[in-house]
Amino acid sequence: MKISGLLTFPALLVLVCSCGELFGQLQSSDLIGAWQKGGEENRTVWINSEKHFSAAVYNITEKQFLGAYGGEWKIEGNSLVSMYEFNTVNPALIGKEVRREVEIKGNKLALKETDGNQDWIRVDNGTPGKLAGAWVITGRVTAGEFRKMTPGARKTMKILSGTRFQWIAFNSETKEFSGTGGGTYTTENGKYVEKIDLFSRDNSRIGMSLEFNFSLEDGNWRHSGKSSKGEPIDEIWTLRERLGI
Repeated sequence: MKISGLLTFPALLVLVCSCGELFGQLQSSDLIGAWQKGGEENRTVWINSEKHFSAAVYNITEKQFLGAYGGEWKIEGNSLVSMYEFNTVNPALIGKEVRREVEIKGNKLALKETDGNQDWIRVDNGTPGKLAGAWVITGRVTAGEFRKMTPGARKTMKILSGTRFQWIAFNSETKEFSGTGGGTYTTENGKYVEKIDLFSRDNSRIGMSLEFNFSLEDGNWRHSGKSSKGEPIDEIWTLRERLGI
């Protein structure tokens, strides 16, 4: 019903909702979490925090690392804009922005490329793990003494969704890539447990489960236990967003 040429409130509400669905913008929160494409022989796991992302390409059957890439991301309209800090698949993209149109339907995501779509399946939405985010190492405790570390162009980053993790050591200025590893994780009863699915430096570590103590102290992640080599570690990690890097 029209009154003086205007729609009544219920009709206007329906119109607004319909237009929102029709012309709704993609939200950054729609992409946060972990996504996967491929199977056992060529799998890619892609993790998005609020501002940063990483992806690892690997062959599960052969325990073979195939590549890694990542950096910063943002949403503009219905496009994903990625700026690469490291990329072993295509090093020429480091320091450059790439724009792709994105379409999400339920738990499926399509990245529209010039040579066809990349189809991804959602693994998680950033839960249930307590450590979702992009972290960089900022300190180590050795013999009871804390040693501060200041990330620069060279960083060791660990990025986590709700169930997946990946660490990466890289230098965004020299384009040097030092290594990566990743897999699944849980955070229960003060214990952080990793199961390694890929390791670029030593595939004999694949399949190992590692248990660490963890706590959040003043927004930092305190991480202690033994490495995959059996060596004691006691580290401090800080979210990149807090550091502004």
